[in-house]
Amino acid sequence: MKPPPFGYHAPRTLGEALDALAATPGGKVLAGGQSLIPLLNMRLAAPPALVDVNRVAELDALHVGDQGVRIGALARHARVERSAEAAAVQPLLGRALRHVAHPVIRNRGTVVGSLAHADPAAEMPAVLAVLGGTVEAASVRGRRTIAAEAFFLGPLESALEPGELAVSAFFPAAPPRTGSAFAETARRHGDYALSGVAAVVGLDEDLRVASVRAGFLGIAPVPLVLDLTGAAGSRGDWAAAAAHVRERIDPEPDIHAGAAYRRHLTGVLAERALNAAAAEALRRAED
Repeated sequence: MKPPPFGYHAPRTLGEALDALAATPGGKVLAGGQSLIPLLNMRLAAPPALVDVNRVAELDALHVGDQGVRIGALARHARVERSAEAAAVQPLLGRALRHVAHPVIRNRGTVVGSLAHADPAAEMPAVLAVLGGTVEAASVRGRRTIAAEAFFLGPLESALEPGELAVSAFFPAAPPRTGSAFAETARRHGDYALSGVAAVVGLDEDLRVASVRAGFLGIAPVPLVLDLTGAAGSRGDWAAAAAHVRERIDPEPDIHAGAAYRRHLTGVLAERALNAAAAEALRRAED
């Protein structure tokens, strides 16, 4: 199918992009386009105009520092996935990105675009949520920083306001004695996951479990984050934590999987990811 008619803007600076968004209410931002273009072609979206930001060089940024990783709106999945510097500061990023669709899509799609698309079955929203990251939005009215817990409002609905462009996302660095892991199951490789888990486990100075968080995708209207510290206990009872997960979630059935199967699968993935995250935390603590 072909998309409906739309206007097209090709700004070369961020200021020009924000002016174009302000001048075209309902306009959509085109960066990677891996989600937007199919929606246009299937006529599930009919914006009056596209603001193509691919010529805005200042958005093609990847900054890695002691505090974390800041990813610009034009940084492709593949660039972040292959960044050794980003992996050293926040290993969960690369682990989750390897599950995003296929390499061809990762070569074009963007991390920030995935966040702005706000698909609850996608990997990056769950990672941002479990890490407590932020999204920076800009418009002709100014800039603001939005916490992950306030950014995702519903399926394909974010806190971005009309005229706003998500210019970057910030993923905090992994603290010392902390490990992370990512696990998901899809019907076919590259499909959206039936369920997925991003796990983060932190140890104290005596190597006892001090914090346990897990972010879930594919089981709720927005990325779900659970604090499992109490359920796991200081010795790390991951089976008990997984049982707690099954009690807390309420997945909806769809044509791909029933609710009971999704609940069971999520528990299995959670136990697996928590085990792996705890093992990494112990390795990092002993290095």
